[in-house]
Amino acid sequence: MCRILNAKATILLWFAIALMLLVGCASLIAAPSAGDAVATETAATASPTSEPVTTQAPTAALADGVYSADFTTDSGMFHVNEANNGKGVLTVKNGVMTIHISLASKKIVNLFAGSAEDAAKDGAAILMPTVDTVTYSDGTTEKTNGFDVPVPALNEEFALALVGTKGTWYDHLVMVSNPVLTK
Repeated sequence: MCRILNAKATILLWFAIALMLLVGCASLIAAPSAGDAVATETAATASPTSEPVTTQAPTAALADGVYSADFTTDSGMFHVNEANNGKGVLTVKNGVMTIHISLASKKIVNLFAGSAEDAAKDGAAILMPTVDTVTYSDGTTEKTNGFDVPVPALNEEFALALVGTKGTWYDHLVMVSNPVLTK
């Protein structure tokens, strides 16, 4: 009887060891190691005096040329004219990006690359409008205000203030994305 109990205990012991090994190996495959968690935390909490940690490869700059690109804003009232399907003309020259946008009307009279507070200061570099003619799908045309907006980076929001016919500056966030080479 003792021998049967010892055999059962031995089998249970080996079964428990095998189960622990399987569970342990599976957790190594499914979850990151403790070293990975420490590396992530170190990168996120690094002090300004430590070596910079690159978490993502830098995106390559666009080659010089003319592109069609999406121009999105944080407002339904401030947007590219519907005739242009949310797009502007992005020009890259010597690595400097500028997007030309045609707005929905002439009610936005100036833009400023930055905050409304900075736009109201003396000497601010206010963006002046151009008069653009847009053509709708039914063939009708309309004159609207357009602007050449400096683009600091693609796929990242940046501040763009606007002033309308009432003279009050408003803060907005805009983004330029999805460039497609046209010329």
